Amino acid sequence: MRFVAEPVARLVEEFNKLPGIGPKSAQRLAYHLLRSSDEEAKALAEAILTLKEKIKLCSICFNNTDCDPCLICQDKERDHSKICVVEKPSDILPLERTGKYNGVYHVVHGTINPAHGIGPEKLKIKELLARLQNGSVTEVIVATNPNVESETMAMYLQKIITPLGIRVTRLARGLPFGAELEYADDLTLGQALENRRDF
Repeated sequence: MRFVAEPVARLVEEFNKLPGIGPKSAQRLAYHLLRSSDEEAKALAEAILTLKEKIKLCSICFNNTDCDPCLICQDKERDHSKICVVEKPSDILPLERTGKYNGVYHVVHGTINPAHGIGPEKLKIKELLARLQNGSVTEVIVATNPNVESETMAMYLQKIITPLGIRVTRLARGLPFGAELEYADDLTLGQALENRRDF
């Protein structure tokens, strides 16, 4: 980008770091912002800064939130006897969109991957086990992505939770292997939730 002004080139470079944004999309976004009003550009910049300043992890489920505990954990109408375990906060939104689940969540923030030095101790698994100690949870739904690393973690969770006398279920297969929850359509995800099965 030799002939592009340095501020534009820098913004294109930053946009290009975002998931799903290639060089051409990054360039389109940068030039769109350049054409936008000062107010629009400032509103975007402020939204990004506010996001980084205000969002923290819920002390119960470890979802992203601007209040602690998060709104889901605070909700007395939800079924707190069911915990749906997901890998990342963005996995909660598609599950919520189905309208088929009224329990609570637990975000483990990754998968077990010994090849990359990620064992259970680097995830929010001990925090999950702590939530299971008071005897009020009757079911843990393992809603991990259908891939090898996630499968390893699902098996590990099943192995450590089942001895506690808690039912461990999985999302029904209907989600293609290798796909991510965040990109699944609502109908497929809803059916997978409704047809979950025992481990």
